[in-house]
Amino acid sequence: MRERGSGSLFRETYRNKKTGHLKVCRTWMMKLWVGGKPLKRSSRTSSRAVANKQLEHWKAQIRQGTYVPDADQTRFDDLATLLLDEYRANARKSLDRVEDAVDHLKGFFTGWRAQAISTDRILAYVRHRQQQAANATINRELAALKRMFRLGERAGKIVRRPFIGLLQEHNARTGFFERDEFGAVVAGLPDDLQAAFAVAYITGWRVKSEILTRQWAHVDFHTGWLRLEPGESKSAEGRQFPLTPALRAVLERQREHTLRLALRVPLRVVLTSRGGNPQRD
Repeated sequence: MRERGSGSLFRETYRNKKTGHLKVCRTWMMKLWVGGKPLKRSSRTSSRAVANKQLEHWKAQIRQGTYVPDADQTRFDDLATLLLDEYRANARKSLDRVEDAVDHLKGFFTGWRAQAISTDRILAYVRHRQQQAANATINRELAALKRMFRLGERAGKIVRRPFIGLLQEHNARTGFFERDEFGAVVAGLPDDLQAAFAVAYITGWRVKSEILTRQWAHVDFHTGWLRLEPGESKSAEGRQFPLTPALRAVLERQREHTLRLALRVPLRVVLTSRGGNPQRD
């Protein structure tokens, strides 16, 4: 008599559409009872001995609590959705960079089962991307892929995470943008863009998230500081930059420009376009 809880192997039958006769499928199916419910899965083999080994491995996974019922159904796209949802839920400022990384990864992995994305397959992606991008860019994409698998593991959607090694980055700076070179570039820009580039050059702050978002409430001409509030920077820490003579001159010119525009409605944003709308990019 078979021991209770040992599971079973069987072959399913099907009816031949042409002859109407019953046929026996060559592939062995495995069956276990877990929590009072029957679970079935294919062994994907016609060998009873191999199927029996898979059944024993499956039982061991269940006993150890490492069996994930839907792991075979989880696709790369499911993991990508997990990652993007996590970034959006936490309002991460690097969302645009992650979205760009995911777009590149999708071009290579869309439709793949998560468990089929092995280290070898990831290395193939790296070789493919090295024809298009620098190692630093590829590392950001690999970091996004790592995060996907971690989230998938926490959500109980995958059994294992593949090893994902990062590349060496040879991107040390060999030169600097000198003042004369910067002045030549700014002189060729439209008037409404010059202030944004000047503030970026002086402060070194991020343009999109830290400069274009500044309002006049963040500029203190009296005490001489330009402020970044806690939670606005990538590190979530507040920051202040002194109003050096060059920075003060840029902001004062911008304030005069803003006052000329704000004849009816006061403008809160420091950097605006010619029509008075906040600069977005």
